[in-house]
Amino acid sequence: MSDSQAYPDKQVGTVGKIVNIAAALVAIAGIGIGIYALVGPLGVWLGMADFRAGFDILRQVNAAADWIAGVGLAVTVAAFIGTTSMNLGNSARLATYALVGTVVAGAAYYIPESFRPPEGTPPIHDISTDTLTPPEFVAIAPIRADAPNSMEYGSGNNMTPERLRELQAEAYPDIVPQRFSVSTDTVFNRAVSAAESLGWEIVDVNRAEGRIEATDTTFWFRFKDDVVIYITRDGDETVLNARSLSRVGVSDVGKNAARLREFFSLL
Repeated sequence: MSDSQAYPDKQVGTVGKIVNIAAALVAIAGIGIGIYALVGPLGVWLGMADFRAGFDILRQVNAAADWIAGVGLAVTVAAFIGTTSMNLGNSARLATYALVGTVVAGAAYYIPESFRPPEGTPPIHDISTDTLTPPEFVAIAPIRADAPNSMEYGSGNNMTPERLRELQAEAYPDIVPQRFSVSTDTVFNRAVSAAESLGWEIVDVNRAEGRIEATDTTFWFRFKDDVVIYITRDGDETVLNARSLSRVGVSDVGKNAARLREFFSLL
């Protein structure tokens, strides 16, 4: 007896309808939640909403997308089984629909999760290799004059320079002055090239002062974080100090430290 003969036609028809409806619903829900996940950053890109509204949307997406992806995976498997064991004529197509919805819902879940800070990330947004005399912005200072976050080191609610130093040292002990055995000109050129390769917007390059200033704009919510770099000579070594400072937000979810680490790796 063949597999198709093992199931009455009426039963096959009923199961087929259920799988058909479930697959369609998963495809619609998955694609819908994926589109909704893009509404937040798109609204920020178009200037129609600020980042807070965007994050609210991502929180809603995060709460629903994993459920949709889980149900979608179950429906995909059911549709695949229908193809192999019950000879549901359109199960292969339905499995594809459900799989698309599942993948899109999974991606929609991942996007908000990517903004979740790693365990132990402190609520700070100002990272400097020199925490005693942090590098000062010059060319960028007037650009960010109205930014919510001050350029004064350790400013903000419930924050002091001492507290900021403590939090950074605990979370990012590797963010320290970078020392090189080559000339200041060589390090300066490398630093400019690294900043350009990272896609930073170069605001000022002052070789006489050994200073480079740039702005990095994040992809999803177009956050602008400013970077200042100073290159000096200390005996037989060239020393590079850098500071990365967010314009908005209490916590940078580790982005400024990650930015400097990536920059240092290119040097």
